[in-house]
Amino acid sequence: MNPIIQIRNLTFRYPHSKEPILKDLTLDLQKGQFIAVLGPNGSGKSTLAKLLIGILQPEKGSIVINGKPLQNEEDIWEIRKTIGIVFQNPDNQIVAPTVEDDVAFGLENQGIPSEEIRIRVDEVLTKLGLMDYKHVEPHYLSGGQKQKVAIAGILAMKPKVIIFDEATSMLDPQGRKEVIEAAKRLNETENITVIHITHFIQETLFANRVIVLNEGKVLLDGTPKEIFTQGQILKEIGLDVPLSVDLSNRLIEKGLLKDIIVDEEELIMKLWTFI
Repeated sequence: MNPIIQIRNLTFRYPHSKEPILKDLTLDLQKGQFIAVLGPNGSGKSTLAKLLIGILQPEKGSIVINGKPLQNEEDIWEIRKTIGIVFQNPDNQIVAPTVEDDVAFGLENQGIPSEEIRIRVDEVLTKLGLMDYKHVEPHYLSGGQKQKVAIAGILAMKPKVIIFDEATSMLDPQGRKEVIEAAKRLNETENITVIHITHFIQETLFANRVIVLNEGKVLLDGTPKEIFTQGQILKEIGLDVPLSVDLSNRLIEKGLLKDIIVDEEELIMKLWTFI
């Protein structure tokens, strides 16, 4: 099966920068994966996101999305129907006076017939639990709800990939939970490939693949369990490990566990057996 995103020998350097922020990066991202991307500041996470949607152009290398080379100008608008992005600040993505108008905005720009727009808008608002807010002005919403409006606007265009570029970093815990649950639901029920760029370690536990970038290269790539068993490597680049992994390690040292448990609920159930 061909990957939905193929990245080959990707290098990018910002103007006036001596060193590239991404260095000869090669990755295959498969359809339907929930991929978390971790890394310290300056590792190239957000730069990669901007390259994937064509905001930036690489110094060298190539990106192929759903079989179409991103470097082909005649394909770029078609590709942008395939891949959408949710940025850090939800206020920067909301442009219309009401929730339903904002969700419809991208569809109107694509020239979708009004009858189809009505169907799609109601469909995605229902999926994301926003139907009661369709006539509400977005500035009355919480941060998490605003991000869900941004997600709805992308989802209405029926993408195959959604990138969350630090999309939870400005939210409170409840807002982060809402956005992550929405991302999980889209991945599981719509088979949408999710690329979740985050610095919240706990949010990576929902992924089935974790990619750790450091100094513009892939340092680690595997399941959450495979990544977080290498806690010392993560700490050396300034990252931490989830609480469940840290507690598992302590229990292993005391001979109470044989293996690391990444899932928090599974660990809680295991702890009950000690009582």
